[in-house]
Amino acid sequence: MTTNPTTGLTGPSPTATVSVKPLALSTPRRGEHVHVRVTAPTTGTSLPVVLFAHGFGSNLDGYAPLVDHWASGGFVVLQTTHLDSKRLNLPTDDPRRPQIWRYRVQDMQRILDELVPLEAAVPGLAGRIDHRRIVAAGHSFGGQTAGILVGLRVRDPHTGITEDLSDPRITASIQLATAGKGGDALTPFAHDNLPWLRDQDFSHITAPGLVVAGDKDDLPLSTRGPAWTTDPYTLSHGNKSLLTVHGGEHFLGGISGYQAAETTDENPDRVTLVQQVTLAYLRHVTGIDHTDWNHAQTVLAGGHPLGHLASK
Repeated sequence: MTTNPTTGLTGPSPTATVSVKPLALSTPRRGEHVHVRVTAPTTGTSLPVVLFAHGFGSNLDGYAPLVDHWASGGFVVLQTTHLDSKRLNLPTDDPRRPQIWRYRVQDMQRILDELVPLEAAVPGLAGRIDHRRIVAAGHSFGGQTAGILVGLRVRDPHTGITEDLSDPRITASIQLATAGKGGDALTPFAHDNLPWLRDQDFSHITAPGLVVAGDKDDLPLSTRGPAWTTDPYTLSHGNKSLLTVHGGEHFLGGISGYQAAETTDENPDRVTLVQQVTLAYLRHVTGIDHTDWNHAQTVLAGGHPLGHLASK
């Protein structure tokens, strides 16, 4: 176990990791194969899984600061490239666009359906994954995807129907800088261009979850300011925690990639905070060890310059 001198938080000593990509899964109805990246520790058994959904426009190579940290801390991280990725560059009139939010959920479920062959495709990984401990995680649009997998209800803007698309294989979630409730608080831009945000119901989420929000994340999607991204915590039920990152904007100091150009609040200390708290939570919620999480709750209870951690 090591203690970071900047955050004062503890964590396990990192282990070596391996990353394999792209592993292609056939998905005829999607129109594109689901390409998967697997990042895993080179040692250890009964490894829990993090199913990670990227933010709008990103891809399976994004979020290395988080993915590398989680894998080095004992987790198998699965990523894909969703249809909204800039790499795929779907035309504006592509008929799949109105259902992009739904395709994202189907991508995640397709990966879970093929977890055994994906595990076998990574040299040395076969037989080392615990298929009973799976956490869904995501940033921004990906946070909605993770939320849907644990019970967030989204009214389909095309059909007007609200469905339960949760997956019982998911045991918990981590939602980073994720959209809140829609309704009148949405800006005209969000209402017209992101219709899947118009009506979100968090009340059915009961699985354990960690929400991470920046107190300077003033997105042009809501009139409510940074508090909007705390809705996944305040409006959901069950055992939930909220990490508020002081000074954090939408990319929380730079979690989307090393030296990522879209980061407007570049701050390595913020990234370290998010890395350590999320890993501590993953280890806690999957039952590996509670020590680092309990320590984080104490250190971040109040007065820490980087953030505040609350639970309900």
